[in-house]
Amino acid sequence: MTFRVRRVHEAPEPADGVRVLVDRLWPRGLSKDAARIDEWPKALTPSTELRRWYHAQEDAADAYEEFRRRYEAELAAPEAAEPLDALRDLAGRGPATLVTAARSPARSHASVLAELLTSGGEP
Repeated sequence: MTFRVRRVHEAPEPADGVRVLVDRLWPRGLSKDAARIDEWPKALTPSTELRRWYHAQEDAADAYEEFRRRYEAELAAPEAAEPLDALRDLAGRGPATLVTAARSPARSHASVLAELLTSGGEP
């Protein structure tokens, strides 16, 4: 099972399969038709507090690793278990793509979530 990670503003591709928005807020300037979002599990998005902290620290050298640690702790909460299992089941049926409005998806919550889902492990 694998998950692609892409920017939501990039045009959808057939290879995306199921498109899962992993942002808490709807991306600005993007219509729902253009985004082609199939799932939006808000319970798996970083908390508002964590998201704000990371945006304020984003340029600091160790900010991403600290963000990753805090986000993995949020994903370890009991309320995240069911949505995580649902995404794993979704990917077991075909291609799945996590989409985000983050400027750098590789250094965002989307990549942390993709790695966690792909490994099948717990945060």
